[in-house]
Amino acid sequence: MKKIASTGILVAAFLFGMSSCNQEQGAVEEAQETNEQMAEDTEMEDQMTHMSDFMTKAASGGMMEVELGKLAQQKGQMKEVKDFGSMMVKDHEQVNQELRSHASRLNITLPDSMGQDHMDHVKELRNKTGAEFDRAYMDLMVSDHEEDIEAFEDAANNLEDAQLKTFASNTVTKLRQHHERAKQVKDMVDKKNR
Repeated sequence: MKKIASTGILVAAFLFGMSSCNQEQGAVEEAQETNEQMAEDTEMEDQMTHMSDFMTKAASGGMMEVELGKLAQQKGQMKEVKDFGSMMVKDHEQVNQELRSHASRLNITLPDSMGQDHMDHVKELRNKTGAEFDRAYMDLMVSDHEEDIEAFEDAANNLEDAQLKTFASNTVTKLRQHHERAKQVKDMVDKKNR
């Protein structure tokens, strides 16, 4: 009886330890781990890992773009910042939906919430108001879209799934438009707040 009780305690401690580790991991890492386990020891392991890496990060970034776009519509001081936020919500909700569709087709798990770095950006901007918000939001939109363009170009050039490559390639065009507009609005914000 003591053996059974001590075994039960060990199992409970192990499970508690595992759940604690999972809580420390972000949603992106958890989704990637799930995908890696599903692809492990299959012929497509490397390909699936590459697709999972791209898609989970893109999903997190897309969620951030939508969340920050909504925030910009509420907190933005300049009309151009509010309009840019509106465009981000509309365009990135569409991209996010396409991404979910590809993930479903490829049996890839996407995160159900943003990764920690994206959450940090949202928290930081929630604490800003007025001209300070406009400046910080547009600075982030310029740098974030530079990173997004690089990631989607890499996917368009290097992923093996033809449909996902096409999606990435088409999305790069939209991301470049966002980047150009973000730079224009950032210049307007900078001039107004000198």
